[in-house]
Amino acid sequence: MTAGVHDATAAEPATETEGIGLPSVDVHVDACTTTNGEHVSNNLVVTSGEREDRRAVSEAVTEASIGSQVVTMLGKPLRYGRNQIDSSLKTLGRFFDLAAQSFAYLITDLIRLRHPWRDTINQAWFIISVTAIPALLVSIPFGVIVAVQVGNFISQVGASSVSGAAGGLGVIRQGAPVVAALLLGGAAGSAVATDLGARTIREEVDALRVMGINPVQRLVTPRLAAIVIVAPVLCSFIIFMGLAAGYAINVGFQSGTPGSYIASFASFASVSDVGVAVLKTWLFGVVVILVACQRGLEAKGGARGVADAVNASVVIGVVAVFVLNLLITQGLSMSMPLRVG
Repeated sequence: MTAGVHDATAAEPATETEGIGLPSVDVHVDACTTTNGEHVSNNLVVTSGEREDRRAVSEAVTEASIGSQVVTMLGKPLRYGRNQIDSSLKTLGRFFDLAAQSFAYLITDLIRLRHPWRDTINQAWFIISVTAIPALLVSIPFGVIVAVQVGNFISQVGASSVSGAAGGLGVIRQGAPVVAALLLGGAAGSAVATDLGARTIREEVDALRVMGINPVQRLVTPRLAAIVIVAPVLCSFIIFMGLAAGYAINVGFQSGTPGSYIASFASFASVSDVGVAVLKTWLFGVVVILVACQRGLEAKGGARGVADAVNASVVIGVVAVFVLNLLITQGLSMSMPLRVG
């Protein structure tokens, strides 16, 4: 019994101790948990700081990448424009170089009596054959349109006596040079660019250089001389047909008289107007033929390259003609104003 009581008594404190010790263990665990929690919280604070730093760095990198992309996107048009301007200036420089060489060889060959006249005559006949009929078909409608529009306006203001002068001056000063230049650039220029472009892609031009023959002297100079010969003839033909069409419309359909038409035309127009028109046609013809020769000699890439050369020669020649016509017209209007009588 004593042993049992003793055992029971011993067991009871043990149980109490265990019961008492459990809270201490819990407290210790809580403390440990709290301590671990503090460490964990400290670790969490450190981790969140690192995350903030990394987030800031990533945001900065993202902003930098976006900024670089924006700069790249904005820089592409600028680089494209700069490259186009640079290419245009180089092309313009090559054009002036070709023009200088062509005129130098032309003058030198004429002085030395070594100019290839047979090629020049053949090229001149070719240009006439491809531009004569289009010039006829364009000059007559142009003269009719000018006569109709000018005649209607002048009849409304009561100045029918000067309808011949107005229509004639329009044909001489603006119509004939521009129409001649368009025909030379569209018909003759495209044909020249096709011929030289085909020679270039067949390596005939390179063969001439290998044989010691300058392609500019052999191919460009005869065509330049031909355009110088044909341009004034074509301009004079267009002037004649335009004035004839205007005369027919004025006398036949607008109740005009032949005497008043011719008298008003003689009062306003002069020989200097015809001379200026011929000089403008010369300049326009030289520009379009040199542009066609340059594009033909620089053609590359097979048949497609020849087509691109022809297209570029026509477009550039027409644009150059209109720009030059604007500059020349403005200069002449300031230096040579219109005089009556």
